[in-house]
Amino acid sequence: MYRTHTNGELRLNNAGQQVTLAGWVQTIRKFGAITFVDLRDRYGITQLLFGEELNKQLEENPLGREFVLQASGTVNERTNKNANIATGDIEIIVSSFTILNKSAVPPFTIQDDTDGGDDLRMKYRYLDLRRNAVKKNLELRYAVGRAARNYLHNNGFMDIETPFLIKSTPEGARDFVVPSRMNPGQFYALPQSPQTFKQLLMVSGYDRYYQIVKCFRDEDLRADRQPEFTQIDCEMAFVEQEDILAMFEGMVKQIFKDVKDIDYTATIERMTWEEAMWTYGNDKPDIRFGMQLCNLKFPAHTFPTKESIASLINGADFQVFDSAETVIAIAVPGCAEYTRKQTDEITEWVKRPQIGMKGLVFIKVNADGTYKSSVDKFYDESRLKAIADAAGAKAGDLVLVLAGAEERTRKATSELRLEMGKRLGLRKEDEFRLLWVLDFPLFEYDEEGNRWVARHHPFTSPKPSDISTMIGNNPVIENAAEYLKHPYANIKANAYDMVLNGNEIGGGSIRIYQRELQEKMFAALGMDAEEQQHKFGFLLGAFEYGAPPHGGIAFGFDRLCSILGGSESIRDFIAFPKNNAGRDVMLDAPAAIDDKQFTELQIKLDLQ
Repeated sequence: MYRTHTNGELRLNNAGQQVTLAGWVQTIRKFGAITFVDLRDRYGITQLLFGEELNKQLEENPLGREFVLQASGTVNERTNKNANIATGDIEIIVSSFTILNKSAVPPFTIQDDTDGGDDLRMKYRYLDLRRNAVKKNLELRYAVGRAARNYLHNNGFMDIETPFLIKSTPEGARDFVVPSRMNPGQFYALPQSPQTFKQLLMVSGYDRYYQIVKCFRDEDLRADRQPEFTQIDCEMAFVEQEDILAMFEGMVKQIFKDVKDIDYTATIERMTWEEAMWTYGNDKPDIRFGMQLCNLKFPAHTFPTKESIASLINGADFQVFDSAETVIAIAVPGCAEYTRKQTDEITEWVKRPQIGMKGLVFIKVNADGTYKSSVDKFYDESRLKAIADAAGAKAGDLVLVLAGAEERTRKATSELRLEMGKRLGLRKEDEFRLLWVLDFPLFEYDEEGNRWVARHHPFTSPKPSDISTMIGNNPVIENAAEYLKHPYANIKANAYDMVLNGNEIGGGSIRIYQRELQEKMFAALGMDAEEQQHKFGFLLGAFEYGAPPHGGIAFGFDRLCSILGGSESIRDFIAFPKNNAGRDVMLDAPAAIDDKQFTELQIKLDLQ
């Protein structure tokens, strides 16, 4: 073997031992007749001391950064110890060495505070992976996967592989397609998830399935998306929603314990989708801090448990509020002393194209009990107080108010809430809050296509109380403006999402398992019987052979790792990620193929 120990292994109790190490040269430091070399591998760094005799050999065969080196010698106590590394109490007095391989000068320094930009490091990702910061991310990813596998194994789940070359049944994101040479003119698709396969496994009697599996979606990218990503994919038979919630609360708590040494003993909160949307402005709320949304002007179809308080803003002849579909306020703690410059900066922030608002109203709740607002000439102090009280503001708080179209305003206020939480240090990386969001709509309305689409996927079961509505109503929408009055607008899905710190980390549902109901679901999505048979005949057929009640969940493995690792990007936790254009800049992929391959596939390329 090339080594007797790793570079992170030796300690003072090894003093006097003869050892052989191998690794990469991190740094070289010459001091007169002696040279110190830090030797690095995956496990750590060990200092090597080259004495006067070997120093002459180094002059003849000089070392460079990232040379691959083997060195033998004696473990010795260091004079100047380094408390920053695990091997900092010892060094190796080298008696012999061999340069196993030389290295060109790296394009960036391979250390935590590297001088390499993101594009450069991705081009030379195999070098970037040597850095300790990247190594820690992959170690965390491995630990999360190991904890999940151990938990699922101990709870009777079976790891079963499913195919990557499947049939294209696009519902939602676009499929990646793969031409078949043996079947000219026909194509496989890469799976967006193993959804239908895990349901078929339930029909087959494998009542507890899991897989840590690659999934593929041809969609635009951002920090938390990649064209290929990994899921912890799970399914259970003979279960109801509560069984699944309890099982996977346990898994996530086990991951917290094994990976972060956190005992998550708090009860995981629950809220309905409707409550999340109206209280926090989105369906994956960050509940680490308050600043809840207060609707000052409710439309008719709003969150039913809230009472309208429109009288607080009506009748003041302030057209911005009077003409708005929705007016929403948040109380920002401790910011009443913001200067005009600071409130103007927030106003410009909400005017950015990605937020899309025309302006912002503020109310300062001063410590002396007075109120100051940007709309003083429309609202007297008593009404400003009433608005501030409705938003939950206290002395010293700043109330921020947005007005406009309902969906845009709610989304903008949600983004503003998160931005203010970030500015005030309320979104702490080392604080973790889990949440279940329940009772999603089964459908959402596609204005462009004037039709219903599945909010999650077409295999999600409606709530049992809504099944009769699902079966008995025509899905056609005759008046697009009245879609909210259609019965399908009120059908709830037997679905659930797990949210961590404002990020959806897992989502699932109780599945449809009866052919008649599945056909009705497909019909609601605009599929006639022929299309249903063509796309999903295999699944409908399976439901005729004793399909059990079943449900499951899939966790975004990359996203969970990034949150636990304190990063906003999943790319930091993927060994070989794509960039924001979906390219692998190291491999220069995707790339053209040669004419011979096109001929074999019987494909003609037309880029016009």
